[in-house]
Amino acid sequence: MAIYGYARVSTTDQNLEVQREALGAAGCETIREEKASGTSMQGRDELEILLQFLRKGDTLVVTRVDRLARSVGDLQTIAKELEMRGVALKATEQPVDTSTAAGKAFFGMLGVFAEFETNLRSERQMEGIAKAKANGVYKGRKPIIDNAEVHKLAAEGLGATEIAQRLNIGRTSVYRVLKSTVAAKSEAA
Repeated sequence: MAIYGYARVSTTDQNLEVQREALGAAGCETIREEKASGTSMQGRDELEILLQFLRKGDTLVVTRVDRLARSVGDLQTIAKELEMRGVALKATEQPVDTSTAAGKAFFGMLGVFAEFETNLRSERQMEGIAKAKANGVYKGRKPIIDNAEVHKLAAEGLGATEIAQRLNIGRTSVYRVLKSTVAAKSEAA
């Protein structure tokens, strides 16, 4: 019966040291760590490896449940999988211990709050973008497609697929550029 730790931060410029120390102090023999968003299970290879490795009687320790996942659905999926396999889940900074009834209840509540926090952050970001657009500050992402080059290659008789391959862009993008030019010409006429 081993104790395993999982540490996660969202971006590469964040540091895992504080989590690593807390998990070590909690008795974790092995700590898997990664720098990836917690909003999805996709692309979190270290978590996947750890979840496959855990056995009955083991304990998975995180510092906070939002390190494990930021959506209620993902947290419930992980918790259910751990429960079915007889693995306990504990958090060092929160009273979470899924081997107890109170710990399970608190775990569920924390999951709801983690998802709520993510949704609030997204709403604030959208509000900020809308305000910046209204003030003329936000222009969006800089275009990566050279419209003139698309038209030049089309004038040379190349099809959308070949243009897309040469410019390393999607074929739909080629059609969008060509369509917008046709629409602009018809509006000008």
